[in-house]
Order: sequence, then C-alpha cells, then structure tokens
Amino acid sequence: MTETTRTRLRKMPSLTGAKEPVDPASFPDEPVSVFLSWLDEAEAAGVPEAHVMALSTVDADGLPDTRMLILKDVDERGWAFATTDSSRKGEQLAANQVAALTFWWQPQIRSVRIRGAAVPASPEESLRDLRARAPEAQAEIDPDDWTLWWVKPTRVEFWQGSPDRRDTRLIYTKEDGEWRFSPRS
Repeated sequence: MTETTRTRLRKMPSLTGAKEPVDPASFPDEPVSVFLSWLDEAEAAGVPEAHVMALSTVDADGLPDTRMLILKDVDERGWAFATTDSSRKGEQLAANQVAALTFWWQPQIRSVRIRGAAVPASPEESLRDLRARAPEAQAEIDPDDWTLWWVKPTRVEFWQGSPDRRDTRLIYTKEDGEWRFSPRS
C-alpha cells in the first residue's frame, strides 16, 4: 500500500523542538541585540551552523532566488554577507539592491526573518572580509569581484513556534529611522 505525498507529509512530525518561553515585554526597542541573544542561545543549544542563513534576492523578472550563505557580521548597520559580483546573486543584487535573510534554528523552533535594502560595503571593507577567508577559499577569487553586502533592515521578525501552533511573532519595523516593535501571537 502506498501513501500519497500529502498524507505522508501530514504524518511527519513538525515543530518538535524545545519551546522556549518568549516574553514580549522583555524585548528591547531594537532588533540587533535580540538577534545576537538568539544566536548565542542557538549556539549554546548546539544548533549546527547557527550562522547559516537563506539569502533571497530577485532576478530581472522579479522572480525570487534563495540560497544558503554564511552570516559575516551584525551590528547597527544591519546583517552582512559576501559574494562575488560575477555570481548570479551578485548580478541580482547589483540590479535590484534588496534582500531577505532567513535563519532557522529547528531545535528551538525559532526563526528570524530580515528584509531591506542591500548596500555594498566599501572596497576596503570587502577586501578585509575576503582576506579573512581561508587561503583555499580566496584562491579562485579576484579581489575586485568580491563584495561584502549589508542588509539594512526595514523589517525584522522573530518567530517562536509552538507544537500547539500558537506561535509568537515579534516584529520590528523601521519607520522614519526609528524602530517600532509589535508583538503578535
């Protein structure tokens, strides 16, 4: 007897990680410190490669592309990643400087979504990032082809899942240069 894909997918366990309680009242006025705290917690919980994220860009037809990358930095400027300008993602970013990032930490049933303008770093900062890579990773890259990009977010969503599907969304939106926070359950 064979199951249909739909039936098989419905039988698979979902949202089975350890649910951490989230108190929206404890969240600060800006998202960077929350992200760094959640990243620390993911690492402490043994989440493999907690700094790996999905990067989404759009092509010339407005169709999305998503791939996995490594987070390079986070600070008040935003979230940073790097790529070659000659890559598909590099070409898409040059043509349409917007991006979305998604982190998924399954053992904690947590996700963070970030979207905003993608802004290239200075050539000097990009070169410093390239030089920080392992020599083998630098070997095939022309330094003029390497760009560090900063996603300057307009929206950051912290999502805490729950096995009972009563998920919590903690959303930061930037309006007139200021962060606005709105918890949603």
